This record gives sequence, C-alpha cells and structure tokens, in this order.
Amino acid sequence: MRQKHLIAIDLDGTLLTDDKKISLTSKKMIVNLIEQGHIVVIATGRSNRMSILYYHELGLNTPLINSNGAVLHHPLDKKWGNYHTPLNYNTAIEIVEACYELNSKNVLAAVHDSVYLDQYDKNIAHFYGHQDDAGDKSFVVGRIKEKLKENPTLMLLYPDKNHVDTLTNTLNDLHAEIIDHRNWGEPFHIIEVMNKQMNKSEALKQVADYYQIPRERIIAFGDEGNDLEMIHYAGIGVAMGNAIDELKSLAKYVTDTNEEHGVASFLADYFKMNLSIAEPISKKQADNL
Repeated sequence: MRQKHLIAIDLDGTLLTDDKKISLTSKKMIVNLIEQGHIVVIATGRSNRMSILYYHELGLNTPLINSNGAVLHHPLDKKWGNYHTPLNYNTAIEIVEACYELNSKNVLAAVHDSVYLDQYDKNIAHFYGHQDDAGDKSFVVGRIKEKLKENPTLMLLYPDKNHVDTLTNTLNDLHAEIIDHRNWGEPFHIIEVMNKQMNKSEALKQVADYYQIPRERIIAFGDEGNDLEMIHYAGIGVAMGNAIDELKSLAKYVTDTNEEHGVASFLADYFKMNLSIAEPISKKQADNL
C-alpha cells in the first residue's frame, strides 16, 4: 500500500460545487481513500457551525480546521483539545471604531460559533444560518462596540467600496504587526481580519505533527487567498482550476474546477484510482455516502 498521506481540503470553491454540495464523485473518492488509511481533514474559513454538516457527510473522524486556522478542534474527541487563536479584544474595538469613523456599512465579529453583527442584514444573517424567528442566542445584533465582550476569532468589515483602500491603510498603520487582513475583492468589498499568528498552514502543521505525517506527504487543495500559506506549506499543493492566479502560480499542481470534481480528479490521478470508482464499494462506505 502507498504510504499514508494527510489530505487537507478547503470547502467553498474547492470541494463544494457552486450550489454548496459535495458531488457523489468527490464523496466516493474521499471515502475510499479514508478506507485505505489516508487522513482527510477539512480546512476552511467557515466556522464549525457552517462546516460540521460536511464533516459528518464525509464520515470524518479527524480534527477540523475552522476560521482559516484560528480554531482547531476535534468534533468527535473532546480530549483532543480545542485551540483558539483570536484577535485581542482591545485591537478589535479599535478596528470597530475605525469602521465607525468611515461610516462602514457593517461590522461582524465571530467568537467560535457565535456571531455579533453591528447592523442587521438579512443576507449576512442567512449566510450564517440564522433564521429570523429561531431565537438563536448565538447570533447577536446590535452595536458591536457595546455587545462584544471577549476576544473575537475573526472579524469581517463591510466598508463602502470607496473606503476600502482607506480602511486597509488604517489597518496597516495601526496593527500591521499583530493582525492579518485580506480583501475579498469584487463584488464583495469585504475585509477579513484575523490574528497574524494563525492561518490554515499553522493549524495543518499541528495536525500533521499529531499524525506524524511528513510535509512531503501532505496534499492540500484550495482556491483563494486564504489558502496561500497552506498550499505553500504542503509538499503537494494543489490549486483548483477556478483558483485565483496567485494561488495557481504558487501551487505545485493545478487541477480541474470545483464544478468538474477537481479534488477527486487529482486524487484519482495521484493515487492511480478510477475516478468513477466503478468497483463495488463496501457496506461501510455506502453508509457514509
């Protein structure tokens, strides 16, 4: 058997199709590789509440990398530990004040699975799985400067498109040494802010050390700027066909798009498997599909 590999997979734009589903082709491939002894982990910018459904759908029993690496935990093994590297509270409040001064459209702060939203926005609320009549106490709407009481896992800033550069420069001037921020770009005009100490690669290193998998046997898939460090770190960094150009230039390989089962296509080629996995699957595999 081929040596055990650690396979880290981003969700949106990578494993998930555009309608936010895992294709049957991708699911079968991943389940087969797990049965062969390989280790599969999800590494996503999503929080646990927004990714755990896919974790269970794949039948995983591994750590889960959430919030771009700011949260690392094992959903099925509480003894494994829960690692949280948030932003400093005072820093977060300074950022909120900068947004207020620029009359930003909105500010969001996430603390693990709890969400604080400065001004109610139906699209943002529904994106985070909040239903207006659900009485969800983990979704708090109101002035963040007053509502937020602890270190946030990450923040999303929603400046007016004319103030994106101004807010970016403000973040650089005030906190360049302690925060990392990324502009989601057109058409969103959203700036994501995190603790500079953490990214997906830092969390993946912890997982690799736990399973004693060397860097050259780590396969990582991604498509966006929040995957850059992970793709660079992995011995086998793979950019999706729909990935940003910077990631494609950095990656060792480029596979098909997320709509073309790019993750499954690469894994089939790398492990010399049939993409359609035409051979019969076991009952255990069938139960996981």
